Amino acid sequence: MYSEIASNQRRSVIFIALFFLIWVGIGAIGGLIFRAIYRSTSNGYYSTPTHYGWAPIIVGMVITGIFAIFGILYSLNGGARLVLRVSGAQPADPTQFAQLHNLVESLAIGEGIPKPAVYVIDDPSPNAFATGVSPSKAAITFTTGLLQIMNREELEGVTGHEMSHIKNHDIRLLLIVSTMIGMAALLASILWRSAFFAGGGRNSNGGQLMIVIFAAGALLAVVGFILGPLIRLALSRRRESLADVSGVELTRNPAGLLSALKKLAQNDKPFKKFNHATAAMCIDDPLQHHESWIHRLYDSHPPIEQRIAALERIASGQSV
Repeated sequence: MYSEIASNQRRSVIFIALFFLIWVGIGAIGGLIFRAIYRSTSNGYYSTPTHYGWAPIIVGMVITGIFAIFGILYSLNGGARLVLRVSGAQPADPTQFAQLHNLVESLAIGEGIPKPAVYVIDDPSPNAFATGVSPSKAAITFTTGLLQIMNREELEGVTGHEMSHIKNHDIRLLLIVSTMIGMAALLASILWRSAFFAGGGRNSNGGQLMIVIFAAGALLAVVGFILGPLIRLALSRRRESLADVSGVELTRNPAGLLSALKKLAQNDKPFKKFNHATAAMCIDDPLQHHESWIHRLYDSHPPIEQRIAALERIASGQSV
């Protein structure tokens, strides 16, 4: 288990570097496209060749590098708050949710980490997720739907699962990856919209600039909608299986999480306040309750039936 935690910490560094290199690479490619296409300037009567040298490539790398650094810093400092805000999470009242606070505190003591902040989302769909870049800045969020259908043993199993995400340091990795994916998708959308306004002039410069902007948007779209989500899905599937096992080790009671997952498997209520980033953080993927095979290619969790089967083997004393 400790080797997995160390592995998660190493992957955090690796993926930060990977996404930074991808963004810088997009800037370099954008600069090359600019240099290849935007070769001449026109004053309305004649065109003169323009030799930019390495300047477009360097400028492109600097611009995208700055965006990448901003995205990484934002994910580390404000990513968790953004997730809670877009999910509609509110701090759990210590009096109204006293039992929940006591449960989280006792498991945090057992895990040897500070007590995470406790949040509640007013939503009938049963779900929960953890977020934060470190155990000292973590939060666990529960929906009211989950609190209504779970007994104390099942709620302890769910909390142990989310507490394991915090100790395993995998929520930081997912936050960084999700932030970079979201930034790429947003910038791609902005660039595509800008391309339609860049080619309005009659000279060739406007059309060339439109091609450059559109190409840069296409490169960012590959990261935002194809490459990035596939990386995030692979990370998320791995982290859920690990959290199931380490959560059971924390509570020493596989029956609680096993019973909770069986109830979640029967859930047919849509989670209203979620997006693809927060869905990957949930204990039960809100997008996974479907039958279409094409959707399963993008599932961020292992099938819940497989997770239940693994816990049943643990409960019977078998190895996973």
